Amino acid sequence: MQKSILRYFKHISLTLLVLLTIGIILLLSLNGTIHYADNPAKNEWINEGPYLFFENDSMFNINYISGNKNQGFKATQSTLNINSNIELSSYFNLDSSSFNFTIQANITSPKTVYNDKNKILAISDIESGYQSFRNFLINNKVIDENLEWTFGKGHLVLVGDFVDRGYSTMQVLWFIYKLEQDAKRHGGNVHYILGNHEIKNLQGNYTKASLKYFYAAAILGKQQYELYDSNSFLGKWLASKNTLELINGHLFVHGGIHPEITSYQTNIDEINEIIRSNYRQAFYPKNESTLEQLLVSTTKGPAWYRGYFYDNLPADEIDKGLHLFKAKAVVVGHTVQRKVKKMYNGKVFSLDVNHPKDYRKTWPLKQSEGLLIEDGTYYRALYNGNIKRL
Repeated sequence: MQKSILRYFKHISLTLLVLLTIGIILLLSLNGTIHYADNPAKNEWINEGPYLFFENDSMFNINYISGNKNQGFKATQSTLNINSNIELSSYFNLDSSSFNFTIQANITSPKTVYNDKNKILAISDIESGYQSFRNFLINNKVIDENLEWTFGKGHLVLVGDFVDRGYSTMQVLWFIYKLEQDAKRHGGNVHYILGNHEIKNLQGNYTKASLKYFYAAAILGKQQYELYDSNSFLGKWLASKNTLELINGHLFVHGGIHPEITSYQTNIDEINEIIRSNYRQAFYPKNESTLEQLLVSTTKGPAWYRGYFYDNLPADEIDKGLHLFKAKAVVVGHTVQRKVKKMYNGKVFSLDVNHPKDYRKTWPLKQSEGLLIEDGTYYRALYNGNIKRL
């Protein structure tokens, strides 16, 4: 009897071991992670924000939130003239750090085409991971330890999905805003290319946002969609951004260029204008075939398309897209890969990797990567500042 029980448990143990091994192999093959713990500091809010809204045509309403669920939350508010020198700060609770930035009330859309010989560093899909984003930029000498710009006249290209799925959305967005200003003072550029998740939030679709921001909106007496509506400073700033930019012959777009787009007589400026005009319009498929419907589609639109990875596109279909925009290569995020890689003989570069998450512990531990383009050569830019030629 005892031997039978031992034999039974032996078989069960072996079966579980085999299943566990298969599960790990599948997890690694799909580039997945297991979330096993959260840092409790995520529940302690200290000067969370700022949440900045237009009070009227001449005044800003500035809000910070502090507290926790046990003791309750409190929002502190102030009102300042739009034309005054407004310096604000963003606090990061995980390591008790902060950074300052100055609000510039005038918001305009950036250019779509840039031509120079300056180097490019591109990264995508940070998904509210401020710490990983900041440390990657420090290690790759875009900024120094004091968060000051050190990239000279270089181009820092952010290829979409810097929001959602995390607890540091406000820190990430204000950090990008600060970087934009710092880069300009040194002759450099920060290009924030919107991805599908930025667009979802502009449309009021916040299903992938952390519940933290549902609570934040409630504390401020607002609905969550108001965090990015036209009365929100960040919402207005995001709505000014492009979804495609051509930088030194490289087309940067979050998802990709669907072959059907090449059947229209269009250009990069028109495409950006059409998509921007729909940032606040929830998409639904209409029974009509137009360029607008194609561009805002949640399967074929530039911020959503995944065909480079799943459609086995022939080379001539990719060439058509490159020819339309007079580009030598397209650089995309959106579809997770194990590492930054070169595809289709260097016509497509994929950026999306699993970055470490603020406040969240996962296995296996992932590390950030980006793409460095310098003197016509392409490199994987690693989290620690090392580079590997592609």
